[in-house]
This record gives sequence, C-alpha cells and structure tokens, in this order.
Amino acid sequence: MTSRLDRIRRVRPPGTPRGRSAAAWVPFLLVVLVVAATLLGLTIRPAGQADRGTADYVIVAGAAGLRWDDLDPQRTPALWREATKGSIGWLSVRSAHEATCPSDGWLTLGAGNYAAWDTRPVPGKCPPIKPELTRPDNIGANVNAQNTVVRNNQDRLPYGTTPGALAESVRCTVAVGRNAALAAARPFGRVDEYADSLPDDPRKLLSDCVLSVVDLGTVSGTGVQRQEAAAAADANLARVLAARPERSLLLIAGVADTDSTSRLHVAIAEGQGWEGGWLTSAGTGRQGYLQLIDLAPTVLAVLGKAAPEKLFAGYAATVSPGRPDDPAAAMQGHNNADQRAIAQHGVASIFFTVLAVVQVLLFAALVPVLMRARRHAGPVAPPLPPPRLVAALEAALIAVALAIPAALIADVAPWWNADHPAWMFGGATFVLMALGMLAVRLAPRYRMTLWPMGASAALSAIVIVVDLLSGARLQLNGVAGYAATHGIRYAGLGSVGLGVFIAGLLLAAGCLAQWVGRTWRPVVMVLFGGLGVVMVGSPYLGADPVGAIAVTAGVCVAAAMSSGGWLTFPRIAWATVGAIAVTVSFAALDLHRTTLEQGTLGRFLSALGSGTAGPAMQRAAAANGQALLDSPLTLLALAGALMLAFGQFSPWGGLNRVYGLHPAIRAAIAGTVVASVTAGVFGGTALGVAGAAAATAVPIAVLTALRVLLHAADRTPAPGVTEGPGGPLLRKADDDQLSVTESAS
Repeated sequence: MTSRLDRIRRVRPPGTPRGRSAAAWVPFLLVVLVVAATLLGLTIRPAGQADRGTADYVIVAGAAGLRWDDLDPQRTPALWREATKGSIGWLSVRSAHEATCPSDGWLTLGAGNYAAWDTRPVPGKCPPIKPELTRPDNIGANVNAQNTVVRNNQDRLPYGTTPGALAESVRCTVAVGRNAALAAARPFGRVDEYADSLPDDPRKLLSDCVLSVVDLGTVSGTGVQRQEAAAAADANLARVLAARPERSLLLIAGVADTDSTSRLHVAIAEGQGWEGGWLTSAGTGRQGYLQLIDLAPTVLAVLGKAAPEKLFAGYAATVSPGRPDDPAAAMQGHNNADQRAIAQHGVASIFFTVLAVVQVLLFAALVPVLMRARRHAGPVAPPLPPPRLVAALEAALIAVALAIPAALIADVAPWWNADHPAWMFGGATFVLMALGMLAVRLAPRYRMTLWPMGASAALSAIVIVVDLLSGARLQLNGVAGYAATHGIRYAGLGSVGLGVFIAGLLLAAGCLAQWVGRTWRPVVMVLFGGLGVVMVGSPYLGADPVGAIAVTAGVCVAAAMSSGGWLTFPRIAWATVGAIAVTVSFAALDLHRTTLEQGTLGRFLSALGSGTAGPAMQRAAAANGQALLDSPLTLLALAGALMLAFGQFSPWGGLNRVYGLHPAIRAAIAGTVVASVTAGVFGGTALGVAGAAAATAVPIAVLTALRVLLHAADRTPAPGVTEGPGGPLLRKADDDQLSVTESAS
C-alpha cells in the first residue's frame, strides 16, 4: 500500500506548482538561444573575391559631366576601348555642395572628402569658374584662393575636409588644366608641375611625378553640342594613352555635374590588375558603384602609400569579377542606372505624396464609421455602418497598407524606359496592390479578427526579406528604395524598406504570439526579432547596423509588453538589459572587423575613439532637419500618429478594446513606434522610417479596431434574449402585464 502511494506521489499531474516552475525556464532558455543565434548570424560572411592592382604611376583623367550614354565605339573610340579593357562602374559625384559643379568635384577629388569651392546655391547651370593661378616659375603654379577655400571647408562645413590632402600625401603632382590644378594643389595652394594644356609630346610631363591629374574638358549641353564635347575629351584621352608611362594606372572619371541635377557618371580603371571587372568600394558595398571620394584613397593604395589619418572619407576601390565584356550591355540600354535614378527621383516624390493624401482622406472617412460602429449606451443608438461600406473600407485599408511593398515589386518591370514612366509605375503598383488585397481577402481565415493584420504584415515583411536575400536589387534606384545619385546609400536596406520591415515583422509576430499562451509570447517576439536583427544588421543583407540596434530596442519593448498587464519596472529593466547586451555585442563584432568590412556603426565608433565623430553627428543633425521638412513621409508619420491617438484616446476609437483583447498587438505597435523613430533619428532620416512604418501599420490597425467595435456592437439578439431597456421582448412583456391588469380591473 505504501509503495503504491509513493508511485502516485511521484506521478504529478500537469499544472502542479513544481511542474510550472520547471517549465518556466524553457522560454528564457529559448530567448537566450535566439539571441546567441542572432549574434552568430551577424558574423557569417559569404565567400567573396576583391582584387586591386598596383602601379608606379597614376594618371587621373577627369571630364566634368561625362556620362555612360556619351560613350560610343565610333564617336569616342579611346573611351570605349578603355571601358572594354579596364574595370568600370557608376560614379556618384556627391560633394559638400548640394549641386556638385566642376570646381566642387575637382576639389573633392583632391581632398578625398566632401568639399565645396563655393557654397552659394546653383539655380540652374553651374557657373563657369576658372580658378586664378599665378606662375612664380615656369614649372609649377599656385591656386590663389586655396587658403580661403581650405578655411571655409574646415570652419563652415560639417565634414572636416582638408582640400589638397591627396597632393600632400605624395612626393609631387602634375596638373594639366586649371580645373585639374584644384585636385593637384596642396593645402597651401602649390601645384608642383603645371601646364595649361597637353604639350605636343606629353611623355616627360606625365612621368615626372607619380600622380598626374589631367582635365580632358567639360561635357555639357545636349544633342550635337554634347557629342562634340565628348569627342574632344576622347581626343585628349587618346593623347594621354599614347604618352602614359609603363606600369601606370589610368583612372577616368566624370568628376562632376554641369547643372543642379545630380547624375551618375563614368568611372574606369585601366591597368595591370584592373582588367574587365566591376569597380566597387567598402563605401558603396555594391558591385559597379563608386564614389568620387573613393578616388583619392585608390590612388594612394595603388601607389602603396598609406592614406592620411582622419582626412579621407572614402575607401580604396577594388575589382570584382562578373561584368559583361561589352560596355553597352553592362552600362547602357536596360541597365542604364543613371536613367533609372533620374526617373526614380521624380516618380518617388509623386508616389509618396499621393499615398499620403490617400491615407489622410481614408482616415478622415473612417472617423464617422468608427463612431457608428461603437456600441452606444441607452435604448437609441445610431445604426451600424452598412456591411458593403465596411467591406469596401476594409479592402481599401488592406490595399493602402500594401502600397509600399507593391511599389517595391513594381520595380521588377523596366517602367523607367516607358514614354510615361509615372503612369506605367502607378498602374503596375495599383495592380499589385489589388492582387495583394485579394490574396488577403479571399483567404479562408479572412473572417478571423486578426487575419487581415497578420496576413498584410507578413506579406510586407516577406517582400523585404526576399529582396534582401536576392541582393536588394529592388531597393537600389527603386521608387520605394534609394537612389545612387543621392550619394548616401548604395546597398542593403533603405529607410523606407526598413520602416516597412519593422512594421511587418513586429505586427506579424504580434498576431502569431496572440495565438499562443502568455508564457510563450515573449519567445515568439524575440524569435522574430532575432531574424529581423540579422536581416537588417548583416553587412551582406540589410547593411544597416543603426537600424539593427533600433530593431533590437523595439523587439525588447514588444517582448516585455506581449504577455499583457502593466509595463512594470522589472519588465522595463529586463528589456533595457537585453537591448544593451545585444547592442554592445553587435558593436563589438563590428569593431573587430577590418576597416573595409566595418559597417556605419563600427566606423562611427572608430571615429568617436579618434575624436573625429563630430562632423558625422553634425551631418546627421542636418540631414534630420532637411528630411523632416522635405519628405512626404513626414506627413504619413504625422497622419498615422494622429489616427492612432484618435483610436486610443477617443471614446469611439476602439484601439483600447483591441489592446485589451489582444495585448500582443499593443506590444507590436509599441515596438514598431520605438524602433522606427529610433532608426530615423539616428539614421539621419528624421520621420522617414516612421512614415513608412505608419503607412504599413496604421491602416491595418484601424481595420482591426473597426472589426473589434463591430463585434462588440452586434445588436442582433439571440433567441429569447432582449436587447436591454426598450428591447422588443421587454416591450412584449410590458404589454402582457398591462392586459392582465386591465382584466383584473
């Protein structure tokens, strides 16, 4: 009998205190494993190949305004031959001036950092500026305004630029042409050897110094005038090629724009070790793209010299294999990135403005519907909104929530080659929005309260994930991505995509977490958050460490709130500790990478340690101010914030009821707000990330609130149940009582 009782005691039924205590550690263990796997995922580096040749001499041949559509096998044979033999890429000519005019471009080339010759605005075409030179001897020259230009760049501009840093890093320089003198001059203005134009036999001149800078001329205008300018630059290049010394590297660059429109320009490197590949650098992180500030570090790396500490903002170029042999197939026609970037700039402004206006009008139309959907006290209440109106509004909310993912997918089609690119893009986006809405609407689970939110959020996140896994091809020069002409980002995840990804990831996680027990909800949030941190922070996927830190903060907040109840101090403390731990670990991993592999976080921390982070912080602050005023995404963020405030604090809003029934949704929305605002402020886009997140999250949050209100306000009585005071059954009982009274009397 005793042994039987012992066996019964040993077999504890599920749910006893001891069993719960043992199981309580499982979610915490899984959270730790997810965090460890996340950090491990950030260290994975795919195999890659990047080479760089060396040389005894470097010749930089620049032509302001030279673009890839200027090259032709017949009109510009020398340029075409060099493009066929050497490595090529698109050159972004961003400088410290909003419009990179020729003087700004040449000065930036010689500084290795963002520089400006003149900070006055450019209304249209760049003014013809020819720097004044003095010739104290027949050998070199002095740039008269160099001292003033250096002082203005260091005191008035937030880049810490020293014009002439490249020339100061080599023994001597040669300049051919007044514009080239700006790049070859030392900080005090001295050009070691100078010639106004190429002599009849330039061999001796080009071999006197290890670095020669040659102005091939300016290519501007349209039609025949532009073709003649490109042919003249090609003729000058042919003379340079005939006289170049042995073991020399030739860098050909379209060093500047010629008007206020930013364009992508020619970049060619031809020499031993630079044959037939794509040019790239750690600053762009994408094959075939180079920045103007990368040319100075490339010159020194080829010559085997160290770059000046704290002065250069660019990174030395490398060569990656895989480009087509024909330059026309690589850089022209359907692959013309310059044409696509120009079309993107105009269409993106239209798209986000229209999206903001549509969402504002839709939210305004929803306010009276929400007021009618709320259950009112008393015998008289306004009628519920018609079912057809509710169905139409739900379809519209789902469609606008999928607008940005649809815009990303629309970039698969070459709409920029159409006669009317804006209409072509708009039509493709509208069709994709409708298809996405139908996919959500026709699903068997559509009647479930959280299905539209979960499905729409999941579709949005999946679009971003697939794009990142395929090389972020839809982000680059895409309407919902970023343009290479801006000179800010060339690879990985842009601010708009980051906002969509944050909202989609956390809302999908919140909907899934709502289907599991309270104990496991934080595990679901952390599991999805770990995936998000890897996708955003990996230098080979999202390449946005600042965004990864923001995602970490948002996920920690969401995990702390997902199980419901008050956001207590212990929860805040654990969330803060988790965010700090992941952030510090991520920063340590980034700092231990080599300089060329570091992300923006590692570079900022390195600059902070060396005392040069001040200009970066000034640039971020200036970028926030400009983005706050200029971007339609600011309107989207403000409209979304007002709608969420109405939904939560108005008696007709319904979000409080949603949060009470589905606490994981409250956690997801709170995490989205924290992550998107943090990413925008520290990433220099102000409310850009928050605007994209709001455009994705707020419509489906309002849809969910409308559904919850309609469910609570369902006034169809069950059999035998009254509607309350004044209900039909109650009135019938009153009539029966009155009849009995009259009979008795």
